[in-house]
Amino acid sequence: MAIQRTFAMLKPGVLQRRIVGDVMSRFERKGLNIIGLKVMVIPPLVAATHYAEHKGKSFYDDLISYIISGPVVAMAIEGDEAIQLVRRLCGPTAVCESLPGTIRGDYCLHTNHNIIHSSDSAESADRELKLFFQPNELVSWIDGNVGWY
Repeated sequence: MAIQRTFAMLKPGVLQRRIVGDVMSRFERKGLNIIGLKVMVIPPLVAATHYAEHKGKSFYDDLISYIISGPVVAMAIEGDEAIQLVRRLCGPTAVCESLPGTIRGDYCLHTNHNIIHSSDSAESADRELKLFFQPNELVSWIDGNVGWY
């Protein structure tokens, strides 16, 4: 297994609904380490950079408006196969395809407010982590229970 770092972001609806702890605990219960965490309001330029691959798509303007509409929780997550595991815990982006037991399947009603973003590849994770965190803001640590997961 490969130790990886990935990025996840809880969108404004998570904070508004007061379910941050519920969502974050899913990553912890899986055995992943949260090595960076911050609450922030994303500046429009950072939002545009983050979602640059969607520019020109029909949902782009609404996505940017939503992501800058309130505070988000940016997370750096580390663990064995973290990129794929975080994606699976989140569930498919399309809410109607997200099964119960996934974050989107349990907490989302509308795809355009799907509450969470997670990196889809090692390249995206690297880019997104650098966009939202300085190197000194990431703290790797050894989980003494790692053998029990």
